[in-house]
This record gives sequence, C-alpha cells and structure tokens, in this order.
Amino acid sequence: MRSAVYAGSFDPPTNGHLWMIEQGLEMFDQLIVAIGNNPSKRYSFTVEERLGLLRSSTKPVDNLVITHFDNRYLVDYARKKGAKYILRGIRSPHDYEYERVMRHINADMAPEITTVFLMPPRDIAEVSSNMIKSLIGPKGWEDTVRRYVPAPVFAQLAAQDQDGFKRDLGIMH
Repeated sequence: MRSAVYAGSFDPPTNGHLWMIEQGLEMFDQLIVAIGNNPSKRYSFTVEERLGLLRSSTKPVDNLVITHFDNRYLVDYARKKGAKYILRGIRSPHDYEYERVMRHINADMAPEITTVFLMPPRDIAEVSSNMIKSLIGPKGWEDTVRRYVPAPVFAQLAAQDQDGFKRDLGIMH
C-alpha cells in the first residue's frame, strides 16, 4: 500500500491545504494528514481545534487519516506509520529553498522515504495560514478571508472575538 504523510501546523487549515489533501488522496492508497506540534511555536488554535477543523473541512473517506504528532522528526513519524512518502507543497521560491534543504536532511535520516512536492494552482498559491491570520480585523475582512478557507474554518474565525484573536497573535492593525 502506498502511504504518505502530509504534515503541517494547519493553524488554521486553508483551501490550499484542502487542495493538497485532495491531490494526496488521488495519488496514494492512504494519506495521513498529521498536525505537527512544535513546542517552540505559538499557535492560534489548539491541536484539538485544528483536528476538528480539518475533520469538518474534509469528506470522511476510508483512505484519509487525520491525526497529530509531537516532538519528533517528520521522517521518524512517517517511518513509524509505515509511510514511504512525505507530501509537501511549494508555493514560492522561499518554500522551495526550505523544502529542498529539508528533503535532503530527511533523505539522510530515512533514505527509504521519498518526498513528493506539489505546486498548487495560481488562485491558491499564495494562501498560507499566516496570511489568513494577517487579513483578519479590518472592516470587510470576512469577504476576503471567506475565499481562502473552508466554510467550517471561516465559521470558527467569524465566531471568535476578532480583537482578542488579533491581540493574541500580536498582529493588530
């Protein structure tokens, strides 16, 4: 069985993440979408909230597993899960440089695991979780953000106290 891990912070999940998941489901027999939890990072949503947002934003299918992992290298997690592939997205030259280096480090650590890169379509290529969070707050933010996130994510963002959300992120306008 061809199994792949698609990992990220998904803080929050975006339409770009959903595109990657859809592509991964077509390419692999099993896709493990794993929220990596880095203790040195500051998140807007808890792991449980991010798991819920991913689950409510995707169709339940037999070959999709949504889970999380803590304090381990992605290749070690993939190896533990029996995955032979890591799925990664590249949106920009910056992403490419970072992912190229990580691919080589991962290959040094686990040469049996292959990294597969996908480039999203132009209309979602610039979408990132950080970009979404930076758009929240100014008058009319809802119309802009709604285009880039799944409906359950938008509902969660709209339901939160936006001033508090922005203040917690340290990105008040």
